[in-house]
Amino acid sequence: MKKDSGTHKVRRGVLGTVMNLILWIFSLSCIFPIVWMIYSSLKEKRAFNADIIGFPKSPTLINYTRILSNSDYHLGASMWNSVRTTVLSIVLIVAFSFIVGYILSRIHFKLNRLIYVMFLMGMLIPIHSLLVPIYVVFKKCGLSNQWFTLLFPYVSFGLPMGIFLVEGYVKTVPVSLEEAAAIDGSSFSYTLWHIIFPICKPILVTVAIIQVFSCWNEFSFALVLIKDVGLQTVPLALTQFKGQFASDYPKQMAAMLITMAPIVILYFVFSKQIIKGMVAGAVKG
Repeated sequence: MKKDSGTHKVRRGVLGTVMNLILWIFSLSCIFPIVWMIYSSLKEKRAFNADIIGFPKSPTLINYTRILSNSDYHLGASMWNSVRTTVLSIVLIVAFSFIVGYILSRIHFKLNRLIYVMFLMGMLIPIHSLLVPIYVVFKKCGLSNQWFTLLFPYVSFGLPMGIFLVEGYVKTVPVSLEEAAAIDGSSFSYTLWHIIFPICKPILVTVAIIQVFSCWNEFSFALVLIKDVGLQTVPLALTQFKGQFASDYPKQMAAMLITMAPIVILYFVFSKQIIKGMVAGAVKG
């Protein structure tokens, strides 16, 4: 028995070591590209082409200074366009997801399930399959190439997921809370925004997190619907660092790090709220 027990412990130890090794390899495979991008941005183009993987022998910030000082790249304007579009999209998505999700969860009417299913179908339709018809409609209606152009597709394609999560979360909130508030003389709007809304904050944070990354990184609609250089977003701005026959990769990596900075800072500032929101969304969503 003791021999079998000792063999079992050895097997568990070996298995644990192998599993930890595999996890370390996967972790390094995810971390190394970021580290490589950081130190490669500190190289000049000639040094990078001579040794792609190696560390820079003489680190320099010249790529960052060239990007920030050269107005031809329009990187500052592109970041402002992305911030404005992302913030407005998130506000609209969260607000409409909360209102529609609450109505579909609490108020029962004939078309309740039909409307809910139609919203869910929005998650099943491939976004890229709608690029051409959306472009034609926007072109005919004069909605393309405007500062607010991207708000329409971003909000439209962000609502299905938001409504799905909020509707499921509101069902877990006891109706007795609203009944008690009504008995105390609370109006519908007061109950909705001062009682139910704070309770739904965790799932709304989850919705906002998902959509922030989606809106900030979105490329296809921005490429098709935006033509003016002054209105382009961050993903479009990064394409100008790639030439037809050659690319300045260190400069491109520096630009990518600059555009990544707001999202990384946002994550670290709201890391606790993000974790709480994701856990609440996974448990109750």
